[in-house]
Amino acid sequence: MSDLFDHPLSLEIAALARRAGEAIMDVYRQDFDVEVKDDHSPLTAADLAAQTVIAAGLAQLDPMLPLVSEEASQLPWETRRGWSRYWLVDPLDGTREFVKRNGEFTVNIAMIDNGEPVMGVVLAPVTGDLFAAVRGHGAWWQPQADDAWERIYARQLAHPPVAAGSRSHGGMAEAVMRRLLGEDYQLQPLGSSLKFCLIARGAADAYLRRGPTSEWDTAAAQCVLEEAGGAVLDLQGRPLRYNRGESLLNPEFLAVGDTGIDWTARMRDAGLP
Repeated sequence: MSDLFDHPLSLEIAALARRAGEAIMDVYRQDFDVEVKDDHSPLTAADLAAQTVIAAGLAQLDPMLPLVSEEASQLPWETRRGWSRYWLVDPLDGTREFVKRNGEFTVNIAMIDNGEPVMGVVLAPVTGDLFAAVRGHGAWWQPQADDAWERIYARQLAHPPVAAGSRSHGGMAEAVMRRLLGEDYQLQPLGSSLKFCLIARGAADAYLRRGPTSEWDTAAAQCVLEEAGGAVLDLQGRPLRYNRGESLLNPEFLAVGDTGIDWTARMRDAGLP
């Protein structure tokens, strides 16, 4: 069986994520200012420091591969539409959690190939948890930098089921979740892309996102979850895809661990979309 170590580039990206995490933590440990971007989301020196580390590292690994990142100017669709492969990065996902100092933020680095995430690395800088996946090579977890990598798997739907929910954005309709998961479901609030990783590790069952997210928020963790055996589906039951047009916003989606369930039918019965 192939594994992460058959794909050396993924280990280099994992090491790059850890370097970006160190830059984030240098800011996290001191007082910092918070700016507000045009979309009303927060921006800190940590976002920019991680962006610098990642952009330089990716350019050194492959200077020809394009980069789309939250903290970089976005190229127009006329340029992006011809791309088959590119990097998709959120240098600090969960800046609101960073500002709250609750530790629930991540570094997300993904490679997109023909609209699908084929490599994904997600780092939680505060805890050191690092998740990595490559299409066909499984999903893996490294608790700390010097620890061994462990293969991770999503689980069959638990009883009672656990729903991962957004810490800062809310918007989870309890009635909808009861129809999706049952009356006895339990809610686990969590920030950033860690919700996907919780499902990939077999510690939660589903995450319903209503409202906007950007493509860089989901791509890396989607790869991790898919390689762990789960799925990320739009509300019509189709896998989430990338570089679909001018907008870099995702449709609303449902991330799940147990793909043996007809989630499309459950979403329809729950009144989604």
